[in-house]
Amino acid sequence: MTSTTAANSWPATDDATPVAATAPGVTPIRLTPPQRLYESSRPRWLSLSLRVLVPLLILLAWALGSYSGAIAENVLAPPWVVLDSAWRLTVSGVLWHHLSLSLSRAGIGLLLGGGFGLCLGVVSGLSKVAEELIDPTVQMIRAVPFLALIPLLIVWFGIGESSKIILIAAGAAKPMYLNAFSGVRNVDPKIIEAAKIFGLSRWRMIVEIHFPAALPSLMVGLRLSMTMSLLALIGVEVINTTQGIGFLMLQAQEYFKTEILIVCVVIYALFGLSTDLLVRWLERVVMPWRAVAKK
Repeated sequence: MTSTTAANSWPATDDATPVAATAPGVTPIRLTPPQRLYESSRPRWLSLSLRVLVPLLILLAWALGSYSGAIAENVLAPPWVVLDSAWRLTVSGVLWHHLSLSLSRAGIGLLLGGGFGLCLGVVSGLSKVAEELIDPTVQMIRAVPFLALIPLLIVWFGIGESSKIILIAAGAAKPMYLNAFSGVRNVDPKIIEAAKIFGLSRWRMIVEIHFPAALPSLMVGLRLSMTMSLLALIGVEVINTTQGIGFLMLQAQEYFKTEILIVCVVIYALFGLSTDLLVRWLERVVMPWRAVAKK
């Protein structure tokens, strides 16, 4: 019987590979850690070239239009004027002052809102009673546009930083809750039943079954929460603030400084791109078994 089991076992690996629990007298099975299913066949330089191709074409068309006079300077400043304005704002320290305040608002709001939404989503996904208590209220709040809360938050918390951070947190909490709830609730019931048969405790099931299975949904929720925090940041800084990138945009609008407006828009775009790249890096770290598209 032992030889039959050994013949049907997976190939042995190194000593660091975890060993699956087996019945007494049966040869242990060594499980290979999950790896990527397949790697991309496209060279990295080609993939990077394709990613920057469209932005470069847009930049080229913008430069040619400005140089030829097809694009009026008072409508859209030329690229070289925008670069000069960005350099002067950076050297003077004005850009970093407003940017640091905006990043701190977005980061604190994302941390508070995303963490709160994650906790509520996990608890609601694991417990039917918690779902009945929490989910209806969250769904009602989710239907309220977070920008509609600005007047109420100003009445409650004034025009200081508290109202801005709470609004950003409210925007970030909604997508994280939905994706956490969906990821935890949609775990394959057969896997949960097998874990119960093997005698896993409730805590180990959460850590070793629910959490890994919900990781793809959690990564999607994190990406959406970052996007919503950026949208909320733009809303609170444009509507009511005296510092931040949004305030810099309002000043540029008042004095018809289109080059500064473009600098601020590019900063928001780079912020969104950097958050997306961060989530992609996290996906590669925490989910190495996830397939990578070949084409």
